Amino acid sequence: MSLLNISGAGIGLRRGLVSPFQAYGDLNPVKLMEVAPENWMTVGGKARHDFNAFAERYPMILHGLSLSIGGPDELNIPFVKAVKKFKDEINSPIYSEHLSYCTDGGQLYDLMPIPFTEAAVNHVADRVMQVQDILGEQMALENVSYYLTQPQSEMTEIEFINAVIKKADCLLHLDVNNIHVNSTNHRYDPLQFLDQLPTERIAYIHIAGHYNEAEDLIVDTHGANVIENVWDILEYTYKNYGVFPTLLERDFNFPPVAELLTEVSRIDQLQHKYQNTRINHVKQANI
Repeated sequence: MSLLNISGAGIGLRRGLVSPFQAYGDLNPVKLMEVAPENWMTVGGKARHDFNAFAERYPMILHGLSLSIGGPDELNIPFVKAVKKFKDEINSPIYSEHLSYCTDGGQLYDLMPIPFTEAAVNHVADRVMQVQDILGEQMALENVSYYLTQPQSEMTEIEFINAVIKKADCLLHLDVNNIHVNSTNHRYDPLQFLDQLPTERIAYIHIAGHYNEAEDLIVDTHGANVIENVWDILEYTYKNYGVFPTLLERDFNFPPVAELLTEVSRIDQLQHKYQNTRINHVKQANI
């Protein structure tokens, strides 16, 4: 399935949501789902049967957790090949990962920020190109949240993201909640930041909730409802850069399915509001 063939609003399929989704029945207006391939590509039995039932109904975007694209360890080529096999089996339209790393001689069990340096740009871009050669297509990188200002940075966050995506010739997986989180924690204007991103390379979008640790510190958790400021960033994106497939991320503290679908419905409503001004950047990027 091509990325060009997907559209609409969706939600992440988490293990804890499988049974509630099955019991609820009609998940309208969900048009697509997203899964971490690590959580599904090796399972069998009832779990795989349940997953396949969803994969037959909805396009499944693959959003990885463990590739460690910016890490110091050697790129895990067998894992990438396994992702490609799984992607082909379920006819997934795209594979994305976080612009971060999570290994250093072993799993760190968190997404660590990559230093904003020229050497890091070259390191990440080279690894992305290796992944894309195996997949036979472009992957997407997600702008991530981070919490500490890095010493000896050679560039800003926006310069780093743009440099990696340009050098690797990959796509952007835009997370509007992470823009809000970082803009609060690091004191910058979220819309100005968004305007500087390579929006013509947006593949799809995440929207999510977070946790307010303090007035000036937000933690990206995906465990709460989306706040108005984040909805505003999504609407700004649609209004100025076009309507893209957009998924609600909810990883724990699951509310009733009806409450989740209310947020998916809000995505759907915003998409319909701006569908007549859609700018199809995916086609412009010759995907």
